[in-house]
Amino acid sequence: MEPGRAGCFLLLLLLPALGAAAPGEFDPYRVLGVGRSSSQADIKKAYKRLAREWHPDKNKDPGAEDKFIQISKAYEILSNEEKRANFDRYGDAGESQGFAQQQHRQFHRFHDGFYFDESFFHFPFNSERRDTSDEKYLLHFSHYINEIVPDSFKKPYLIKITSDWCFSCIHIEPVWKEVAQELEALGAGIGVVHAGYERRLAHHLGAHSTPTLLGLINGKITFFHNAVVRENLRQFVENLLPGNLVEKITDKNYIRFLSDWKKDNKPHVLLFDHMPVVPLLYKLAAFAYRDYLSFGYVYVGLRGTEELSSQYNINVYTPTMMIFKEHIDRPADVVQAREMKKQLIDDFLSQNKFLMVARLTNQRLFQELCPVKKSHRQRKHCVVLLTGEGEKFAEAYEAFLTFAVANTKDTLKFVHIYSDRQPEFADALLMDEEKYRGRSAVVILERRNNAGKIAYKALEEAWQGSKEDNFILLDLLDQLRTDPGLLSSETVVADLNDELAPMFLVRWFYSTLDYISDCWDSLFHSNWREMMPLLSLLFSALFILFGTVIVQAFSDSSDTRDSPPSGKEEAAVKTEKNDTSFSKESNSRIPKKGFVEVTELTDINYTSNLVRLRPGHMNVVLILSNSTKTPLLQKFALEVYTFTGSSSLHFSFLSLDKHREWLEYLLEFAQDAAPIPNQYDKHFLERDYTGYVLALNGHKKYFCLFKPHRSGDEGGTLGACEDYDALQHTEARGKPSCSPGSRSIKNKLHKLSFWMERLLEGSLQRFYIPSWPALD
Repeated sequence: MEPGRAGCFLLLLLLPALGAAAPGEFDPYRVLGVGRSSSQADIKKAYKRLAREWHPDKNKDPGAEDKFIQISKAYEILSNEEKRANFDRYGDAGESQGFAQQQHRQFHRFHDGFYFDESFFHFPFNSERRDTSDEKYLLHFSHYINEIVPDSFKKPYLIKITSDWCFSCIHIEPVWKEVAQELEALGAGIGVVHAGYERRLAHHLGAHSTPTLLGLINGKITFFHNAVVRENLRQFVENLLPGNLVEKITDKNYIRFLSDWKKDNKPHVLLFDHMPVVPLLYKLAAFAYRDYLSFGYVYVGLRGTEELSSQYNINVYTPTMMIFKEHIDRPADVVQAREMKKQLIDDFLSQNKFLMVARLTNQRLFQELCPVKKSHRQRKHCVVLLTGEGEKFAEAYEAFLTFAVANTKDTLKFVHIYSDRQPEFADALLMDEEKYRGRSAVVILERRNNAGKIAYKALEEAWQGSKEDNFILLDLLDQLRTDPGLLSSETVVADLNDELAPMFLVRWFYSTLDYISDCWDSLFHSNWREMMPLLSLLFSALFILFGTVIVQAFSDSSDTRDSPPSGKEEAAVKTEKNDTSFSKESNSRIPKKGFVEVTELTDINYTSNLVRLRPGHMNVVLILSNSTKTPLLQKFALEVYTFTGSSSLHFSFLSLDKHREWLEYLLEFAQDAAPIPNQYDKHFLERDYTGYVLALNGHKKYFCLFKPHRSGDEGGTLGACEDYDALQHTEARGKPSCSPGSRSIKNKLHKLSFWMERLLEGSLQRFYIPSWPALD
């Protein structure tokens, strides 16, 4: 035989062997551990078992992710009858593969130069051929929910949903890679979801086809519907950002812009650049720091900015960023660079997030400026100026600001607060002393825990900003460095009111606009599968509406045929309406029962009724004695009856004769309660606490206190002798006594209903305790 023919014959003999060896590279039956004759139920059962075992969120093995991908790929092949048949026949599950293409791969593996390169015939459909640049952006469901969604409140995300066997995914890959790298460098987030392996996340995002591009900002998803080109993707991400992030600044409005620090309590940032539009890098930085800073942009090439550039000596050829705080005539900090980078801007802004003497307008700001001490070496002290608004207090504030600028240290933070806007905070520190009334005061404090406990020391005299006041404060700060025990007073302060929070109507208006915008976008861009929940809800509402109308029409016609009620029934209806009229006038909450359940708080039910009370539930406890039990309980039931419709409120009474020590221990934590002596004296058993009402929150360990109403106050005798039978369906045990002693006892609970209203509003002062004492 000729050598050429012998070679061809040998090659033909080798082809079956090569074809048989090829499937050994990836065998889905071997990966799932099933046989070739296994049913779909067996394959699905094996896949679920292995997927639970090798899921990357549960299995911390370094090779768990690769193993999980192989398991998913094997199940994708074997769960599809066509792909499974192709694999059994040709050793591959490709939709267009056949024996000829399989022969091509065998020839190529036999000799790399015998046929064309493999990439000419093979597309990167499977995970082994997937672009490795996407691997660092891959998202899992738990990672998306716990990290990406919260982070979307600081930066927008551009997310791609892709899959294997996707021709369009290959076409957009070059553009996607370029835009992803560019946007990530500017500060945007990038994410990739593989629909084949993260079907739950893809379904959660509303992606029913691949490829799908979407944006995520503030937890809200927006779909991309235009052509996938670089300019469209950049504009899409920019459109996700709010339109009022950066204000255009010129000579006409820069003074007003910089002076707004008094109103919004933020430093103001100005970027001077020669670009006619605001750079996307600057917009992304403004979005990330919008809670701390206000941003403006100056286009130095525009006519009308010459005065502004000259005022601050700006180099128009180099981008310049300035931060202004309390003084608008000079910047507090400046950075200048020919090419602004994200890291440079982040470092610059993070170091200047607060004013020199920021105003405490909410609890979050208080926690950031005055953090809880973590160790003796990390002590953070706050010097607080408690002052008022207006020109009367301007001089004291300016002197305090000058002192703060001259004594800036890492361990000290200077802040101020308006006493009339935060009255509870001011009263807790100044104890409503007469010498501070209508004047400014300075307090040095240190937060001890997150529950509101602080140690503090107030300047003995009111702050006027004189040289003597400066020397006294400076001397105290010097002593504080060596003697932390200088802060000898302790108290518990309530959370600060959010002064800058928008009104409810404003929040409702913006929420409505967002909902309408989402519905409009879904109507024009979403498919019917996405619209089905909305359409189902709409048709259900219409069905219920028309069904109610029809039922009401038939019921009205039947009522007209019925005989009118008798005189007794009519009188009963009128009586019932009169009995419940006071409930509707005082509170819109309809009581569930016709009586008030008031149980005695004892050592038997103490744990279930207080210590282990469910979160959000409170126990309202009346303090009484054996001699005052009947009249106080009757008056208590009348006052709290309209609030029994709330399932989160429980009502109890406590015997003062049995549990006086327990009550005395709780009252020690009430700041405005009478001081309790350390030792028992002859008057210990004579102190009268009957009529006190405590609202106890067992889960959060705090209580609110109601003190009895004095009998001499105006209106104290109103309703003292009302018949207890006014409560509907209550147990009638005779009318209460109307003696003078009974009247004075009942007067103790006068205005308790108003106190209950404030309790439900959450505006009462709270007294926190370390733990609930035992009820012996």
